[in-house]
Amino acid sequence: MSDATPDLGPAAREVARLLPGVRAEHLAGPTPCDRYPVAALLDHLLGLSLAFTACARGEPLPDGGEAAPGGSTAERLDPRWRDRLPAALDELARAWSAPGALEGEATAGGVTLPADVMLLVALDELVLHGWDLARATGQPFRCDPASTATVLAFLTASRPDDEPAPEGLFGPVVPVPRGAPALHRALGLAGRDPWWTAPERVPRPV
Repeated sequence: MSDATPDLGPAAREVARLLPGVRAEHLAGPTPCDRYPVAALLDHLLGLSLAFTACARGEPLPDGGEAAPGGSTAERLDPRWRDRLPAALDELARAWSAPGALEGEATAGGVTLPADVMLLVALDELVLHGWDLARATGQPFRCDPASTATVLAFLTASRPDDEPAPEGLFGPVVPVPRGAPALHRALGLAGRDPWWTAPERVPRPV
């Protein structure tokens, strides 16, 4: 893993870029992350943005923030998400680039880690769920090389070569060829099928 401090900005901006392409008919559709339809994934992205921002600033979790993994639902999605989520993503990147954000420990979702490790968790969440959202809504996903390398190294470190394939962060590890693109290898380690596509929608009868 590079010694450079990861920058959440590119990944946060990529997620924000996808949002105008999310249409109303997408919201009930599936994503590569089985437990989240698109609406719940958007709620999760908003919740984690708020939670990790508060985490970076050492502040209490704001109202509406996600307190624990798996707490997101489609029913909870704020109707103002098109305005709130881009702003929350921007604040997330700003919070982790502020002086002192990487000092000491940080707590999010009831988990306390060294702040620099928590930053890696936040980047991992943005990249993986950004890819989920892109695939679910039929959009290209552009992960910058630095973020891709950091996430791959982070996920690789969580799976020692001398141990059996463990559960990924979001499901069983998906085998991916060693020569596959770095993002595909990271997705496989996180329990994603890099070739997942959303099922075709059958038009309603007129």
